[in-house]
Formats: sequence, structure tokens, C-alpha cells
Amino acid sequence: MTTTARRRTRTAGRRPAAVSLAVVLLLTGFHLDSASASPGSGAPAVDDPSVPPGTEPVSTAPEIDGDNPGLRMRDGATLAQSRVLDIVSIVETEGGEERREETQVSLKFALQAEVLFGKDSAELTSRASGRIAAIAAEIKKHNGRKIRVFGFTDNLGTYQHGRVLSRKRADAVHGLLSDQLNDPAVSYEVRGYSEDYPIAENSTEEGRRKNRRVEVSFPTGGAN
Repeated sequence: MTTTARRRTRTAGRRPAAVSLAVVLLLTGFHLDSASASPGSGAPAVDDPSVPPGTEPVSTAPEIDGDNPGLRMRDGATLAQSRVLDIVSIVETEGGEERREETQVSLKFALQAEVLFGKDSAELTSRASGRIAAIAAEIKKHNGRKIRVFGFTDNLGTYQHGRVLSRKRADAVHGLLSDQLNDPAVSYEVRGYSEDYPIAENSTEEGRRKNRRVEVSFPTGGAN
């Protein structure tokens, strides 16, 4: 065998190994140029801040088996009817003395007890008339017909004392509001809830002050 023939034989024997290596690289998805790419070469930088460490790019969306039993509704089940959720707008004064909560179908005002009453009292102060008159104007503007006047206290003192005080305060606001509206077509629901339904934490004086309140709410536009 000549020298040239032996060289061809040795070269031909090495080609299968090179082809196998290429196949392995393709199967594993390894790219030699990605590890050695220099800045500006077009390859993403390893420390690219837009790519969180440890994340992997997803090239394709995961496949979902539509026949999977776990994705099926049980026999006899139906989808609930779609509905539009209310958009709630809440406006509160800086000290939280007054709070206005409005949805597409209702309006609620919350006045802290200190704005309307003295300490542990159900007697309206001189400045209470103006605050309640502003609420009466809103009721007229929105054609309110069913008015709820609810009183609340903080969790200090006994629950029963809170029930009595919160109801007396609600009654006082209802009486003045009714006089200002002077409309026999308007009906009222008046209740006292003591410390139930807090809107803030009772662990701080700031929170307790917000919970000591009277709320006036009504459906807008004459809605029931």
C-alpha cells in the first residue's frame, strides 16, 4: 500500500468520529460560539440585567391536552352568568374625618363621630348641621330614595354600650337628615352596630377614631 493510500485510510477512519461529535452537539443544543462570543458579536451577554439570573427563555408554548379529564367540567355543571363588577371610588380627607365611597349604583358617606358628637355622646354639635346638609344635597342630586343610616363604635367599653351609643348616634343623624330633606318619598333604615364591621385597626387610636363613625348610604338614581 502506498503512502497516499495509507493517509486516505487513516482520514476516512476519523470522519465517523467527527460526524458523531457534530450530532451530539446538535442533540444537546450546545453552541460552541455562545460560550466564547465577544461583546458586540450579537450573542446575549451573560450578565444582561434584562434577563434575571436562572431564567430560561421559552421558545414554544406548552402543549395543553384538551381531552385531559382534569380540565373538564363535571357532569351537569354550567358556567355562571358573566357580570360587570362595580368600580369603587374612595375619597377621604387627610385626617380621615370624612370618607366618600362611590360605585356605579350607590353612594356612601362616613363621618367620624368626633365631627358630629362630643365624647361618648349622641348629641349633635353645632358644626354637624353643615356636614349633614352636604350629604342631604348629594341625596337630592342623585335622587336617593332609600337611605341607610348606620352607627358604629370602636372596641373600647362593652359591646352592649356600643350598641346603644351607635344606635342613638344613628338616630340623631337620621332626625336631622330627615328634617333637611323634608321629603315623604324618602324611606330610612337606621341601625347601630357597635364595634362590628370596623374599617380600620382598633389597635391604634387613629384606627379607633375611624371606626367611631356614622355612615349614610343610598342607591343612586332612584335604584332599589
